[in-house]
Amino acid sequence: MNAGNNTRVIHHGSSYAEDTGTVMPPIFPTSTFAHGNQAGFDYTRSGNPNFRILDGVLASLEGCEHATVFASGVSAITAVVSQLKQGDLVLCEENLYGCTVRLFEQVFAKFGLRTEWVDFTQPEALETIRSRKPAMVWLESPTNPLLKVIDLETVCSVTQPLEIPVVVDNTFATALVQRPLDLGATLSLTSTTKYINGHSDALGGAVCTNNAEWHQRMVFSQKALGLQPSPFDCWLITRGIKTLPLRLKQQMANAAALADLLAEHPRVNWVRYPHRADHPQHSIARQQMSAGGAIVTVSFDADQQQTYALCKCLRWFTMAESLGGIESLICHPATMTHAAVSAAMKAKLGIDEGLVRFSVGCEDLEDLQADLQKALESLV
Repeated sequence: MNAGNNTRVIHHGSSYAEDTGTVMPPIFPTSTFAHGNQAGFDYTRSGNPNFRILDGVLASLEGCEHATVFASGVSAITAVVSQLKQGDLVLCEENLYGCTVRLFEQVFAKFGLRTEWVDFTQPEALETIRSRKPAMVWLESPTNPLLKVIDLETVCSVTQPLEIPVVVDNTFATALVQRPLDLGATLSLTSTTKYINGHSDALGGAVCTNNAEWHQRMVFSQKALGLQPSPFDCWLITRGIKTLPLRLKQQMANAAALADLLAEHPRVNWVRYPHRADHPQHSIARQQMSAGGAIVTVSFDADQQQTYALCKCLRWFTMAESLGGIESLICHPATMTHAAVSAAMKAKLGIDEGLVRFSVGCEDLEDLQADLQKALESLV
């Protein structure tokens, strides 16, 4: 019988210290290992017990054959993109994480990698795949920060016969809410800094796959490019993931309630939350996501000064980048996460001065509601 999610994230398998009887795995803060050791380690850049422990937990949670951990979400992105070559074309969802956009446009473009930006919520995106025949399709769902939901199964039904690999950044949903590999994706990428760790105290990234060749490519990238995490960060993330189902359940319940509260305010243009009936891709979200997640994006009828004032006067929502921790955060994408995106692209995507992204935490819902209601008075 397959174990449930709570059980699988708690029981991590080998601790590489079985002789001690330790219940929690120790930290292995070593750069090198004696030649010929039984576990086959040689140098931490190419492998460490803490890496393998976290690999195993993540693969179990994702329900896949392979997981490879990295120093950050951006390191995981770099590992994947480094496997492409000069002249290759990547079709990207137009609303990606700002640092992903920066990597494609300001780093990999210098090496001859071509990128085209596509709205994958539109039916014509499927024909674009067929006609352009890219080397890779790069998706997020839900996207950052507009929470667009892409029909992953439909996209993958087009790419698979053409043998085009599909990468899905699943950071916002995690494998508890959405399984990209089950929907046909080749790679499921996650910033483990966010929900997986959940405590805003460690950086990490991971790539999960059922494809043995892509797994070997990820292991190669980890070693050859020096993208490995630290043993301590892996240990922290292994500890953090043990409470992921409990944390996420509270966060998602809070987020759904706050989305409803915000939607009723007269100075709110719109609220985006995947499991609300007014979300543009609501039916797809209900089909491929088991819940709505814990991010709420709001467009306020406000200028930058008013929006900043609202963000700063909140008590329980810290104005900060990142997301997914137990504490609630508020972010102003136009000047924070997407500051590196051109003004023209931000305007096209709808990332304006009144847009804010809430990462809803585990606090008592009543406290978050009262905090928001008081802050919203500044807009009336």
